Amino acid sequence: MAASAPLEVKEPEVEEVTGLSRPWKVIVWNDPINLMSYVAFVFQKLFGYSKEKAHKLMMDVHTKGKAVVASGPREKSELDVFRLHEHGLWATMENDS
Repeated sequence: MAASAPLEVKEPEVEEVTGLSRPWKVIVWNDPINLMSYVAFVFQKLFGYSKEKAHKLMMDVHTKGKAVVASGPREKSELDVFRLHEHGLWATMENDS
């Protein structure tokens, strides 16, 4: 005996994926190792920030314990974190909520 095909085909349930279009934040954390002048230099070198902006971000890292230094798509943020690690800075990334 052959089985008959169903008369209606249900649409598959698709869970909505969130976070794909939201930018990722690159965060640099304070550490007891790197000099403040070196941290500001790295911000200028990697992100092209002016001395003033790099100094402000460095002071946020120093006084607040962290600073968001960049944001963008996941792949770019991963590269930024990697480059910061190469320069000896403690950096992470998180999805901007």
